[in-house]
Amino acid sequence: MTADSWTEGFARQLKSGIIAIDGPSGAGKSTFADSLVRELDTLGTPVVLIRTDDFATWDDPVGWWPELDDDVLRSYWRGHDFRYHPRVWLDGTAQRGPRVWLRWEPLLIIEGVSSARAPVRRQLKHALWLDGGTEAERLERGVARDGESQREHLSRWQDFERGWFAVDRTRAHCEVVPASVLQDQ
Repeated sequence: MTADSWTEGFARQLKSGIIAIDGPSGAGKSTFADSLVRELDTLGTPVVLIRTDDFATWDDPVGWWPELDDDVLRSYWRGHDFRYHPRVWLDGTAQRGPRVWLRWEPLLIIEGVSSARAPVRRQLKHALWLDGGTEAERLERGVARDGESQREHLSRWQDFERGWFAVDRTRAHCEVVPASVLQDQ
């Protein structure tokens, strides 16, 4: 099965609800989410994509969830537009950025590490997991994406997420996206 056919088949199922795309850093979550959004656009299915990278920082990898819950999830369930403050990075430090306002749509995708965490699972229509290869491969992808200067941060992040996923048991509660889908992207 090709990436296009798997993604198209999955996209055809989606009309409303919340979809989480989770997995370790460097697994290909953002690339897959972008591909899924393009497919949904082709099908004429309106969607909003929110990335956990808009909230997470090196020092606070997952503790920001109440902000996403207040600004995004509660808005979704009320049918209200999404208003939140993504992080902006200045001189290597994350700061709360200017407010973003996105129009409510019946389909919401939350992409990123911890997006399918235990407290939100019952609210999800689908929770997807991407493995994305070995930890070493994912680290090199992250360094290629973010720059060599971020290697130490990415390595510490991997240490954190290894523990996070073990305790949260995220993968066990998700539909695993076939590796072949990720290799074709």
